Amino acid sequence: MKLMIASDIHGSAYYCKELLEAYKAAKADKLLLLGDLLYHGPRNDLPKDYNPKQVIAMLNDMKDEILCVRGNCEAEVDQMVLEFPCMADYIMLYVDGITIFATHGHLYNENNLPPLKKGDILLHGHTHVTANRKVGDITYVNPGSVSIPKEGTVHGYMIFEDGKFTQYSLTE
Repeated sequence: MKLMIASDIHGSAYYCKELLEAYKAAKADKLLLLGDLLYHGPRNDLPKDYNPKQVIAMLNDMKDEILCVRGNCEAEVDQMVLEFPCMADYIMLYVDGITIFATHGHLYNENNLPPLKKGDILLHGHTHVTANRKVGDITYVNPGSVSIPKEGTVHGYMIFEDGKFTQYSLTE
């Protein structure tokens, strides 16, 4: 299975469009979104082409291909306008013999680990900073942010295929 993984669109129609074009070009099986889809949040500046209604339309057009978890900026009203489930705190994925705990990162993260066993993967967004490193017996992976990257990281996403995460930039 080939998964595209992205987080923190924050209502940017520009970067959502770029992401969905990259998804189609990659021919991934599913798009896993790690939350913070529509609202930019009080700590962030407005992202490029902030237009949550346009993001809603673009994502709803892809509803059958999206897996999603709730970010700290999601609210019940978001579920009312999105046509795919977006309010789960996490998803457990079993892909190619690997257990992946996918969440946004505001509840479960490096400092508050979910119950995982040796070799499992904690996958989350929230920090807007790309990561792929060992944390004790598990691997912590973060695709960064699609629209508001921080700490010098890129507007990016990841592909998970054949047991490996690969980082990609939307701006190259």
